[in-house]
Amino acid sequence: MSEALFFHAGCPVCVAVEQQFVQALDPMRYAVEVVHLGEPKDRIAQAERYGVKSVPALVIEGKPFHIDFGAAPADLK
Repeated sequence: MSEALFFHAGCPVCVAVEQQFVQALDPMRYAVEVVHLGEPKDRIAQAERYGVKSVPALVIEGKPFHIDFGAAPADLK
């Protein structure tokens, strides 16, 4: 099973992406963790290490996929 991390900031676009896209990922193929970067601030550094430039972003097997340009991780610190 592959790891997938969905980083977001809680905005309406992020919530819509989570509901329509992230929840559609095959649970037999991906273990998905949803990370709201506005709450556990220590996870911002993790998102940056993965190369996340803006949220919402999905990181699958260590590779970031930017879905929309919302907030940069630095904006959430």
